[in-house]
Amino acid sequence: MSKTQVTTIEEFETIVSTNDHFLLIKHSLTCPISGNAFEEYENFTKEVDYPTYYLYVQDARPLSNYIAETFAVKHESPQALLFENGKVKWHASHWDITKSSLKQAIEN
Repeated sequence: MSKTQVTTIEEFETIVSTNDHFLLIKHSLTCPISGNAFEEYENFTKEVDYPTYYLYVQDARPLSNYIAETFAVKHESPQALLFENGKVKWHASHWDITKSSLKQAIEN
């Protein structure tokens, strides 16, 4: 499944309103832990047919803050958020973001 970068609140709101479920990754371009988590995410996208999106925290700070405030999930970076029916069903951060944890999240 393709992965798509999202940068604006408007883009994100469209994604929420047009997808029953999707996975979003918040990635910091300067953090080695985030780099590892993003690599796990990329490996996940190669094996699983599931809609995924990502944002670079440095490029989309207003969007990152909006997501944290709107969905009451404390901002962390890296962070994975699984959305279902317009709500965050699951989230993980840092070393908890692995290919297997992402697979398990979408299967539950």
